[in-house]
Amino acid sequence: MTLIETLAAVKPGSALAEAMQKRAEILRLSEAAHDAVLLPRDPGGLSHGLRAALAARMARQNGNQALAEHYDALVKRAAESATASLARPGTNVDDPRTAEIIRHADRLTVAPREATRGHIEALRSAGLTDADIVRLSELAAFVNYQVRVIAGLALIGARQ
Repeated sequence: MTLIETLAAVKPGSALAEAMQKRAEILRLSEAAHDAVLLPRDPGGLSHGLRAALAARMARQNGNQALAEHYDALVKRAAESATASLARPGTNVDDPRTAEIIRHADRLTVAPREATRGHIEALRSAGLTDADIVRLSELAAFVNYQVRVIAGLALIGARQ
């Protein structure tokens, strides 16, 4: 069973489980995207711990505590004390680079339509490379996708 199926509480043998089995490739690709976005071989300027903390933070901002706890386990596994507290919305740091990353991740989660080219320039000014800006955007897109898929499947499963 995939993370999405587990967190959506898809019951084995249910009509939803059968329907999802027909879409197994989508679930497999979602698992692969999880690993690629959260645990890449080359994390660039976004460490595994920072990625996990941001993912947990985004899950909490979306009200998905179970998903946040999954990412908390990755935060713990990364053992990066400097980034662990960022898993909680409202926490921040003094480091300007990390603070800008947090602002952007929060924006992409709670108000994505407000993101502008100026925000990308602020990330660059804070020292992020274009590759890291893409990595950050991929992380936000994936976690927010994951939250929505889990919520939708949970609603469908509750009707069965």
